Amino acid sequence: MIEAPHEIITNAGMYAADRYAAEHGVPTLTLMEQAGRAVADEIYKHWRPRRTVVLCGPGNNGGDGYVAARYLKQSGWAVSVATEGAAPEGDAAQVAARWDGPVLPLSPEALDGAELVVDALYGAGLSRPLEGAAYSTIAALNDHPAEVVAVDVPSGLSGDTGKALGGFCAVADTTVTFFRRKPAHVLMPGRIACGNVVLAQIGIPEDALTAVRPSIFVNGKLLWGRAFPRPDPLGHKYSRGHALVVSGPAHATGAARLAARGALRIGAGLVSVASPPDSVAMNAAHLTAIMVKPFDGAEGLKALLSDRRFNAVAIGPGCGAGAATRELVGAVLASGASAVLDADALTSFAVDPAALFARLDAMAVLTPHEGEFERLFPGLLERSPSRIEAVREAAAAAHCVVLLKGPDTAIAAPDGRVAISTNAPPWLATAGAGDVLAGFIAGLLAQHMEPFLAAAAGVWLHGLAATEFGPGLIAEDLPEQLPALLRRVYEEI
Repeated sequence: MIEAPHEIITNAGMYAADRYAAEHGVPTLTLMEQAGRAVADEIYKHWRPRRTVVLCGPGNNGGDGYVAARYLKQSGWAVSVATEGAAPEGDAAQVAARWDGPVLPLSPEALDGAELVVDALYGAGLSRPLEGAAYSTIAALNDHPAEVVAVDVPSGLSGDTGKALGGFCAVADTTVTFFRRKPAHVLMPGRIACGNVVLAQIGIPEDALTAVRPSIFVNGKLLWGRAFPRPDPLGHKYSRGHALVVSGPAHATGAARLAARGALRIGAGLVSVASPPDSVAMNAAHLTAIMVKPFDGAEGLKALLSDRRFNAVAIGPGCGAGAATRELVGAVLASGASAVLDADALTSFAVDPAALFARLDAMAVLTPHEGEFERLFPGLLERSPSRIEAVREAAAAAHCVVLLKGPDTAIAAPDGRVAISTNAPPWLATAGAGDVLAGFIAGLLAQHMEPFLAAAAGVWLHGLAATEFGPGLIAEDLPEQLPALLRRVYEEI
């Protein structure tokens, strides 16, 4: 399956791409014509001619709408344009002058009898909430039975944040956007408002990316495929790394075993569970291919990790929050091994996040959900324009990769790269799923994958495994999906 281009471009980046196109022989009017044609072409694929209303604003988004309306009308569709009456600007004025069909005042009544509505009022660059006729018309549209195709983004949605301005925006069945996706197409709640996102190429040269220099990506094989570890025909289990998962006390050992199985299934050559004395028997009774390594306290873990063959460690699941876990984390971070810090390993530092950050380096990955993220980075998510800015600032502060879990999991490297995952189904929200994810990432780190890419690949496979299994998923099912998925990955990269 061919993936869509994985770069995500902000509004500013899209303006830069447009400028680059104009400077290299592709006029902006040509881009508008191509964009409107792309919208019409997408409509032809899914609907037969029907009563259609195109809502057109005064700017470039409206210009795309006028072009789409013209093509639909030329193909025999019954099309009306609805506009607030403000004179179109720039290129939009030229294409509006070519429209020779009905023009209605923008109002809820303009939707009467419509079977399909094209929302070309406002694009991704809108910076204020909808108001007046635009607000009332979109409110009526959201309650209307007609299917909706949005141009660029649904009106009222911020292209950069994925948030509805003033808490209100259009809700589309399909959104057609151009050249590259924007943050609104992948971040919640914008991703829901956009419906099915279709990416159309309209003549912007691919070299425009050199001017834009994108640092945000849709998570997928295009991002990390070339770095994904393949078993070497001349290799052996030791060359595929040895991951260590730190277990909690006897009553809370399941989380570590989930992580360990995830690490083994994703390809680590060896996996061990480091067990406190009271959990050795419990872990040994449940593990076979995974080894059990006893240790006693932070000094015992430090001694265990003095064996440099343990090259990746996952710590946190089921460990318990508090001073003892802080000491264990300190032993892990002092060992020089790559490290995945999850769950209690993060919460244990809520009292002093700076103490954790001072020990971290580029070989560590933090995997908080929103609650844990708030404990480490108080107020950051709320004050940030979007998850992208929040996780990017967090990674810079922590000096390592930070992975903010959720339906739009965001992964950031300290150098500013961000990946957004879009493939997690809702049934992935189940007990223990995060522990398995920690194991996936640790297993990839053990195989010497760079932390940002290891985190991205682990998240993507985690989401795909849940999708493949389907509703009714429990955490134990996730590692068992990997053999078939890895076969597909090896065939496609």
